[in-house]
Amino acid sequence: MDTSDIKEIKELLKTPKNIIIVPHKNPDGDAIGSTLALHHYLTILGHTSCVMAPNEYPSFLKWIPGEKTILKYDADKEQASSKIKEADIIFTLDFNHLSRSGDMGAVLTQATAMFIMIDHHQQPDDYATYTYSDTSMSSTCQMVYHFIEKLNDLEKISPEIATCLYIGIMTDTGSFRFRSTTSITHTVIADLIDKGADNTAIHEKIYDTNTYSRLQLQGVALKNLKVIPEYKTAYITLSQKELDSHNFKKGDTEGFVNIGLSLKGVIFAAIFIENRGEKIIKISLRSKGDFSVNEFSRNHFEGGGHHNASGGKSNLSLEKTVEKFISILPTYKNVLN
Repeated sequence: MDTSDIKEIKELLKTPKNIIIVPHKNPDGDAIGSTLALHHYLTILGHTSCVMAPNEYPSFLKWIPGEKTILKYDADKEQASSKIKEADIIFTLDFNHLSRSGDMGAVLTQATAMFIMIDHHQQPDDYATYTYSDTSMSSTCQMVYHFIEKLNDLEKISPEIATCLYIGIMTDTGSFRFRSTTSITHTVIADLIDKGADNTAIHEKIYDTNTYSRLQLQGVALKNLKVIPEYKTAYITLSQKELDSHNFKKGDTEGFVNIGLSLKGVIFAAIFIENRGEKIIKISLRSKGDFSVNEFSRNHFEGGGHHNASGGKSNLSLEKTVEKFISILPTYKNVLN
């Protein structure tokens, strides 16, 4: 996104517009934080703004300022589709292919609105009139901060906007420990705290929300943890039966994949979670150093993401998916070692 794009967007936003803001399916902290932050900002500018999520998201995100205004597409497709048709501008945040919006993708493809993409994942599609893509960024929330900065509107960042942006940066950087956390990231965070983000309270509301059943499920994940030393790899499996027996709720397995990555000597970790409702095995991948889980997922499990954090899926059974995963590892032996 160059200077001329910013100038055109600034001109575009001078007059009131109907604007839809869309995160990806199964939105996480960065997706919800960035969309709500942009919603608050556009509302301050005088626009009619609506965050439209493809589906439900974890309960630990349901206190974020403005969360109750989010329209969920899968719960009210008629109203959502009508709003999409009426929109002047559609922002898509934290994803770069319309397919990542789930069932919304078909409706979005037919929309006549102008699209603006803000995203930090690799290999963006070209559906947007304006694309702000930067894979070096820690999070989409940091990009929204810089987007507002490019529009010379940092003084308009309210405590609500600051809180939303802090959440996304914090969660997507693993509490500021991932390689994507730069000195600029810390400068942004410092400004957000100065503008009203209560860092201690945010951390407690996001991370200190364990239930007894979730901790028990984490125990199952630990029990199921397997290590393959010759490939410096660890993986966890969770079956639908194990999820059901521990009262599984969306978001309960958040962070479980990092258990394996925390082991000494492990640089590649995976978790395989059975989802009988969607008839898939959901896969999360994490790595350290130069091993690209984005490339691994794209090549073998219909996914993608970041260099060290990615996701995918399998239509095989849980057992067959794990067998496939293990069978692929020898191909990467030299890279993993």
